[in-house]
Amino acid sequence: MTTRTWTGLMNVVPMLAVLVVGCGGGASGPAPSTQPTEERAGARDVQASGNDLPIIAPDDVQKSQSAAVFQRVANTDIEVVYDRPVARGRELFGGIVAFDEVWNPGANDATAISFSRDVTVNGEPVAAGRYSIWASPSASDWTVIFSTAADVYHTPYPGEEHDALRLQITPQRGNHVESLAYYFPMVEGKETVLRLHWGETVVPMLITVP
Repeated sequence: MTTRTWTGLMNVVPMLAVLVVGCGGGASGPAPSTQPTEERAGARDVQASGNDLPIIAPDDVQKSQSAAVFQRVANTDIEVVYDRPVARGRELFGGIVAFDEVWNPGANDATAISFSRDVTVNGEPVAAGRYSIWASPSASDWTVIFSTAADVYHTPYPGEEHDALRLQITPQRGNHVESLAYYFPMVEGKETVLRLHWGETVVPMLITVP
C-alpha cells in the first residue's frame, strides 16, 4: 500500500465514525421509534387554533370553559369531554347542587366519556362507545350514571331508560379544586383511576381494560 493510499484511508475513518454516531449507531440513547405517530401510545390529533380567531372580550368569555382529558390504557382509549363550572365561594353539594337529585357534573353540553373498547368501571361492564355522565350526590354516597344519551344538554337528565351503568361510590376528601376537573391520577398495566373532583369532593372510578 502506498503512503498516499494510507493517508487517504486515515482521513476517511474519522468521517465514517461521525456518520455512525449521527445515525444512532452509538449506545448513548435508544433507537428512534419506527411506529407512525398516530400509533404511538397517547398520540392525539391536535388541531392548532391559529392566531386568526377573533379576540373575545372578557365579558363574553364562557363562564364554564371547555376541557378534555385523554388516557390510553394498554390499547384502549378513554376520553372525557366537558365544561368546567367554577365554585366562586359557593356551597357546592347540598348547596348549588342539590342532594338526592340527578345532576350533570359539568356545564353546557352534558359531560361525555368514550371508550374505544369494552371496559369495566368499578368492576361493572361497560361496552365500547360514548356516554354522558350524570350523578346524584348525597351526604354519604353518590350514584354515578353512564347514559347512552351521549350528545345532550346538561339538563334535563335523559331518564333511566337510557342508563347503561349505575354505580354507588363513596366520595373522598381532597384539596380544594376551584373549577370542576376530571383527571387520571394513576395508570398502570391495564388499570387507571378516573377522578371527578370539585371543591374538596373527589369521586374515584377504577377503570380496567381487557
